[in-house]
Amino acid sequence: MNNHVYKIIEMAGSSSKSSDDAIEHAIAKAAKTVRNLDWFEVVESRGHIADGKIKHYQVKVKIGFRLD
Repeated sequence: MNNHVYKIIEMAGSSSKSSDDAIEHAIAKAAKTVRNLDWFEVVESRGHIADGKIKHYQVKVKIGFRLD
């Protein structure tokens, strides 16, 4: 196994569908400009409530990518 060095970025994804969808939105956006994405960690999760129902999810994630 090689020794790797990682850079970590923090992003917040949002979705009206689910918290998992919010995570996927953040990772998909990062993947457009960052190479070697390896892992993510959910740091914070919150949402918006209206009329007693969840209307929107927002999830903050740390995303690690390998440096060349």
